[in-house]
Amino acid sequence: MHTDTERCVRAVQSKDARFDGWFFTAVRTTGIYCRPSCPAVPPKVENMTFLPSAAACQQAGYRACKRCRPDTSPGSPEWNARADAVARAMRLIRDGVVDREGVPGLAARLGYSTRQVERQLNAELGAGPLALARAQRAQTARLLIETSALPMGDIAFAAGFSSIRTFNETVREVFALAPGELRIRAARGGGAAAPRVPGTLSLRLPYRAPLNPDNLFGHLAATAVPGVEEWRGGAYRRTLRLPYGTGVVALTPMPDHIGCQLALTDLRDLTIAISRCRWMLDLDADPEAVDGQLRADPLLAPLVDRAPGRRVPRTVDAAEFAVRAVLGQQVSTAAARTHAARLVAAHGEPVEDPDPEGGLTHLFPSPEALAGLDPERLALPRSRRTTLTTLVAALADGSLPLGFDSDWEAARAQLAALPGFGPWTTEVIAMRALGDPDAFLPSDLGVRRAAAGLGLPSSPAALTARAAGWRPWRAYAVQYLWATDDHPVNRLPV
Repeated sequence: MHTDTERCVRAVQSKDARFDGWFFTAVRTTGIYCRPSCPAVPPKVENMTFLPSAAACQQAGYRACKRCRPDTSPGSPEWNARADAVARAMRLIRDGVVDREGVPGLAARLGYSTRQVERQLNAELGAGPLALARAQRAQTARLLIETSALPMGDIAFAAGFSSIRTFNETVREVFALAPGELRIRAARGGGAAAPRVPGTLSLRLPYRAPLNPDNLFGHLAATAVPGVEEWRGGAYRRTLRLPYGTGVVALTPMPDHIGCQLALTDLRDLTIAISRCRWMLDLDADPEAVDGQLRADPLLAPLVDRAPGRRVPRTVDAAEFAVRAVLGQQVSTAAARTHAARLVAAHGEPVEDPDPEGGLTHLFPSPEALAGLDPERLALPRSRRTTLTTLVAALADGSLPLGFDSDWEAARAQLAALPGFGPWTTEVIAMRALGDPDAFLPSDLGVRRAAAGLGLPSSPAALTARAAGWRPWRAYAVQYLWATDDHPVNRLPV
C-alpha cells in the first residue's frame, strides 16, 4: 500500500480513516509522522514520505504526531488476512514474543533463521523485529502513562523496557514529550474515563468502521461458559490466562470504539491482553474490503447492506476453543455450555473477580490440566470421549501447536488426522481459533438453511463451488448467512 504514492496522497488529502494502520505519512519538513486521517492541514505532496509501519517511521527519526496519535491506529488488516511468515511474525510480535523470548525465540517459532526473519520484516515493513517490538512498548507505555496513576518506574517495566533510562529516552524520542509531560497533557485533555471497578485500567480499542456488534457480542455471550465468561451490564466479561499471570477483561461495544476494562495480576501482560482482545473481536479487519467483495454476489448484497461490518467472533485461546468445539459437536449451544462448565468446575484454575458483583470464578482448564482426566467421568458418547482425550493429549505434549500464529493448512491437516475430526470441526477451529478469514462451513446446518432460503445451493459441494467468488472472505460470508436465523448468537444481549 505505502508504495502506491498516488493512492496514499489521495487518502491523506481526503483524510480517509479507512487507511489508518495501512500506512503512515512521514513529513520531511516537520519531522513528524501521522495517520492518513490526521485532522491537520495536509502537507505538500513533495514533503510527504509514506512508510509501512510506525516502527519504520520511528527508525527513520520521525516522532508521532501529537494531534492524530498515529501509534493508536488499528493494526494493519494484512496480518490477519495472510498466513505467510511475515504475517505470522507480526501476530507473534503483537503477542509479546520478542519481549519474552527475543528474536531467536520468534525465529524458532516461525521455523526460520534470525537473519531470514530480519530480512523479510525489513523488506516489507521497513523495520526489524526489535524495532517493531520497541514501537509496541512505546505504545503500551503511553497507554499506562495516560490511563493509570502508576509510578513511572512501574510503567517502564510493565511496558517491557529493561531500564527506566531506556523508557525515558524512548518516550521522549517517539512522542517528543517526557513521560511526566504526557501524563499532564492527558489530564488537561480530560484523560480516560474512570474505571468502573477499582484496580482496573480503562482503555479504548479503536477499529475501522463500520462494526456491527450484534453477531460479534451475541455469539460470545450466547456461548459463554459459566465461571469463565459472562454478559453483564452491557459488557462481555471473561478471564484470561496470560504469560505472566491472569486477568479479567470487560469489553463494551461503543459507537466509535470498544470500551475495555482490564484487571491484571501482572502489568507486564498489558500489551498481550490488549492484543488478544483485539484478535478475539477481529478489530483489525478491513470491513470495506470484506463487504465490497461480498456485495459483488447479488444474493449476499442485501444481507451486507442491511447490517454491514460484521466481524468473525474469535477466541483468546486457541487450545480452549478446540476443546470447546469438540464438546459442541452435534449438540445444542446450551448443551455445549453445560459440558464446558463441568470441565471448568472440575479442572479450571480458580481466580478472583475484581468486581464484587461479577460471576467469574475460573480460568478455562489448560490442556495440561485436562491431560489426566478420566474419560469415563465425561457425560459424552464414547466416540467423542476418544476425540476429546486424543485432542487434549496432542495439545498437552506440543505435537499439535494451535495459535493465531499457526500455519493454517498445516494445522488443518493435523486436526483432520485426529479421530472424530470432520470438516465442520476442523473449519470452525480454523475460523475462530486460528483466524483464517477464508474458513468455510458448507455442511453447517445454519449455513445450509440460510443458503436455501436465499436461493443459494444448499448441498455442501454445490455451495462450496458457488462460494468461490466470496474468497478470501468466506468466514465473513458465514457470519452474514448465520445472521439470517433468529438465534441468540445473532442478537446483542439486552
